[in-house]
Amino acid sequence: MSEAPKPLTEKELDSEILAEVQLLLAEKRTSLSALRLGIAIFAFPLSVLSVLIATSKNYHMSEVMGLMIMVLVINAGLVALAVYLIVRALRRIRHYDRIIDEYKKQYGKLARLL
Repeated sequence: MSEAPKPLTEKELDSEILAEVQLLLAEKRTSLSALRLGIAIFAFPLSVLSVLIATSKNYHMSEVMGLMIMVLVINAGLVALAVYLIVRALRRIRHYDRIIDEYKKQYGKLARLL
């Protein structure tokens, strides 16, 4: 038969809580990476449009209208993807911060560490 689980000692509890907080901090780092990726993706369409505007003397809009529309649609898609990644990352970062703050309120030792 199975035995009832032993209650955790304070040292085991501390190490378990610390492991949970480390996991939350790792998830927060992942969200920060997604935020960085979203910002980089957002910068790409802006640079493409800058190049198109700078070189606009070298082509006539009526001749390249099909390509221009395709580039603008792709840029709009990239901007939408970037905004999605940024908003999602910011929400997740705030969520992890709230959970870590709750742990800090519950455990005084943890508040001193963080």
